[in-house]
This record gives sequence, structure tokens and C-alpha cells, in this order.
Amino acid sequence: MRSKNDLDKGLTGYGDADFASYLRRSFAKSMGYSSAMLGRPIIGIATSASGFNNCHRMTPQLVEAVKRGVIAAGGLPLEFPTISLGEVFLHPTSMMFRNLMSMDVEEMIRAQPMSAVVLIGGCDKTVPAQVMGALSADVPAIQLVAGPMMTGRYHAERLGACTDCRKYWGRYRAEEISECEIGEIEHNLAVTAGTCAVMGTASTMACLVETLGLSLPGGAAIPAVHADRLRQGEATGMRAVGLAQSGIRPTQIVTRESLENAIRVLLAIGGSTNGVIHLAAIAGRVGIDISLRDVNRLSESTPVLVNLKPVGEYYMEDFHAAGGMPAVLRGLKPLLNLNCLTVTGETLEEQLARCPEFVDRRVIHSMEDPIRRNGGLLALFGNVAPNGAILKCAAADDRLFEHGGRAVVFKDLNDLAARIDDPQLEVSADSVLVLQNAGCVAAGMPEAGYLPIPAKLARAGIKDMVRISDARMSGTAFGTIILHVSPESAMGGPLGLVRTGDEMKLSVRERSIDVLVSEQDLQARRREMPATRVRPTRGYAKLYADSVLGPEFGCDFNFLRKESARAAK
Repeated sequence: MRSKNDLDKGLTGYGDADFASYLRRSFAKSMGYSSAMLGRPIIGIATSASGFNNCHRMTPQLVEAVKRGVIAAGGLPLEFPTISLGEVFLHPTSMMFRNLMSMDVEEMIRAQPMSAVVLIGGCDKTVPAQVMGALSADVPAIQLVAGPMMTGRYHAERLGACTDCRKYWGRYRAEEISECEIGEIEHNLAVTAGTCAVMGTASTMACLVETLGLSLPGGAAIPAVHADRLRQGEATGMRAVGLAQSGIRPTQIVTRESLENAIRVLLAIGGSTNGVIHLAAIAGRVGIDISLRDVNRLSESTPVLVNLKPVGEYYMEDFHAAGGMPAVLRGLKPLLNLNCLTVTGETLEEQLARCPEFVDRRVIHSMEDPIRRNGGLLALFGNVAPNGAILKCAAADDRLFEHGGRAVVFKDLNDLAARIDDPQLEVSADSVLVLQNAGCVAAGMPEAGYLPIPAKLARAGIKDMVRISDARMSGTAFGTIILHVSPESAMGGPLGLVRTGDEMKLSVRERSIDVLVSEQDLQARRREMPATRVRPTRGYAKLYADSVLGPEFGCDFNFLRKESARAAK
């Protein structure tokens, strides 16, 4: 009696397979599907829309476009929800819930009958969560991103969330603009649906997923409200049916070679430091470890080509018009592994062999005329970061690359908020601001690494200082900011031993960050530290604190990484 189609995959456990099949068909028909439609390949559509996620406001239209493509190609589209991660609406930070979303995506793909899945997301942690979950489930999968916002206007200037929000907030803190003016900027900063209009984490991940070969060519930069975004949705739906027929799985696409391509692109686009964490987590799901020293090795030979904020001056809509990711990949072709498989069924080399389109060299530079010759992102090591830290050189002040200064230490986020603008704070432009206890276990690793310039220095015209923490930084931010210090302070990392008044030394040339205190004195301080730290006792917070790994392993849960990656740790 049982049919031989997707509807019979993973039948509900009633102890009678024929009954489970019969009941499933009956309930499916209650939704108005014919037997002919129910016999088609089922394409799941994982959606992450939410009233708490402004980036995904256009998702219903994207879902309809995908469905149109699936039906046209002979499949049956079935939409299903997962949790959503709206970057600015989650406490303490969306990063804490990325792994939870990845588990949701993985289990719903596994539990429901489908031959392939379309992943629709865009907001910062959503795309890596979907990719991580899809890799672990290893059903044919294809990503469709929400797309970036269009820019707004403030008087004669373009505004793009969120690099410009940080620029103007800094001016507001420095009392250069009024409360009325900052209110007007707030009103015009984010004027359409979509992800941030600059090369923040959302745009970075869209570019990296396209580079990995998990989405269709040319889709990363299409604005959310552009008609091309809907056409990309339709094409994605059609290709999902092709994936169901071919059986190409995401673990065949995400390999060491394609991950190396993604790291090069991360460097070339001046991408978010968060990209390093997410790529490490994605790699761990297929049993591959990405070393921070590999990042340095590739950084030495990879130029920065994309002139977008926060590294440059343009926006994602300009990047799309300038040629988008296909233009970047063609520009980097001599450095890429070209034999990597993609969701199209072609290799990257075959994709890039198509006739090149127009490239606007104001936005996408050539390798012969790069924005920077190398070193867009660098890993640093030293006695405060034995497992590594990250500096986005392309968005920093190179006058601070070889710098020594007196540490001004904030023990946690509350201490930072309470004292950063205290007129009595002993701080100068040469000081090194240090934030402790802002890593995964202590605080969920928020985007607090962008420590504000103390108000009295901001009013004096200081625009940048060396700042160091075990937190993250938004991809939209800029400055000489050292992030992801590992091990984190709350787990006994030596950053937690730094005290106000210590001399700190940053050397980009030496790839090092150190506190100039003897090892003997550091050990003495360690013995004075409290022996235990209060940890969560229930729910997801407990699972997170008990299972999360350091940023060098992508802040993934230890039990979610593929066995070979866990063994390598």
C-alpha cells in the first residue's frame, strides 16, 4: 500500500509503517494537495522570518518566488519555520543563539521528509546557523540570502546601517552634533528591508556562502527590494529540484579547498571579523580545523579589493552594480582553488569561464591596483592571547600598528558602562583600553569589542585608540580593535590578569599582542584570582556555558563538531 516517494521518508513511529504512510497522506491531502503533487520531490523551505527581525521583512515574497521555481521544475515546495536571530533584538547577543538555531535547522531537516532544502536567511548569525545545520544534516541544500538594504539620506549624505550609525554616534558622543540631529539620522539610517548596507557580517557571510558554492552565482549583493532578488529566489527554487535529482550534498561542496577560497575572499572584501569565527564553525561541522596561522598565511598574499564601508567608501548596492561576487572571484582567480564543486553542479572554474560582465573599478579594484596589498585581517598571538586574537587591519589606523601604552582595564561590561565616560578616568590617547569577561562563557561574546572612545577624549578630537577584549566587533565597525582573545578571561585566560597601569604592546609587524609583565608576576596574580565562577544552572544558558568552545573553534558546541574535528582539538 505504501507509495515510493518523498512523503514516505522518515515515517512517524507508530509501529506500523503502512499506517504511518496512510495517515501522513491523509493529513497532507487535508491541505488541498492532490495525489499527483504529493508524488513530486519535496523541497523544504526553511524560513527564518520574525516580527523581531527587520532584515527578513521581504521573506514572504522570497518564499513565493522559491515556490514558483520549485513547482516550475517539477517539485513540491513545503515551507517550514525555524527560530530567527534578529541581530539588534536579542539579549545578551545573537551569537549566543547561533548554535541553537543551527540545531533547530539540522533537526527539522532530519525529521521532515524532503529531498532538498532551501535556506532563507540573511541577518548576521542566521546564515552561518543555517549552513552549520544543513552541513550536519547533509541533505542537498542551497542558500538564499535576504539581501542588503538600500541607503538612506541625511541632508546631502548617504546613510547606511550600520557603519554610518557608528560614525554619527561617535560625533554625538563628542558633542559635534545635537540630539535633534542624531534623532533625524536615526529616522533615516535604515530605510528599507534587508541586512546592513555595508560590508558587515550579514554581507560578509552572503559573500562567503557564494564563494563556498552553496548559493547561486551573483546573489550575495542583490538588494533586498530589487526585482533581481525575487528572480534569484525563483532560480534557487528551480536549482533545489536539480539538487534533489543529482544528490549533491553540502559536505561535497564545503571542503578544505573551498574553505581556503572563502578565507581569501573574506580578506579581499575587507569582511567582518565575525567571518573568521563562522568559517571555523562551518569547517568544524565537516571535520576540518581552520588555524588562525592559516589566516595569516593567506593574508600575506591576498589583496583587499573591495572599496566598501567600513574599509572604504561605497555600499552594497554599489557593489551589486559594480559586478558583485563574480567580479571579485574573477579578480582573485590566480589565487583560488578552481576545482571546487558548487550547487550548480559546475566547478568554480566552469562558473568563472562565462563571459565577464562590467566591473566598476572604483568599487572593485584589480589585483594590480588593490586597496591594500595584503593583511586585511591578521591573527595576533602573545602572552595575553596564547590561542590567538584577531585584528582587522583594513579598518584600523596604521599609525597604531606598532604601539605601546598603559592599560586601562574594565573588568566587565557593567564596569565599562559605568566608567568609560567618567571625567576622572585616568586615560590618554596613548592608553590601551582593555575589556575583560566579555567572551562566550562570561557574556555570550557580544559585539562589545568596539569600546567607545572615552567622552573626554572624543570631545578632544581623538578618533581611534588601541582596544582589546575577548568580545567580538560588528562587521560594520572600524578602529584599531583586537578581538576574540583566547582563552577568554572567564575561563582563566591571561587577559583576565591584566591590570590598570600595565604596559601593553601591539606589533602588527610581529603579529603579537603582549602585556609587559613577567610570567612570574602573572602566575602570582593567577593564584589570587577567585577559584570558581558562578555559572548558569538550567536551560540553554547552561548548555551553552558547558559546551561552547573558544573562538578558534568557531564558538561551536563541542558535541556538534564532526568527530575528526573534535579529535584534532
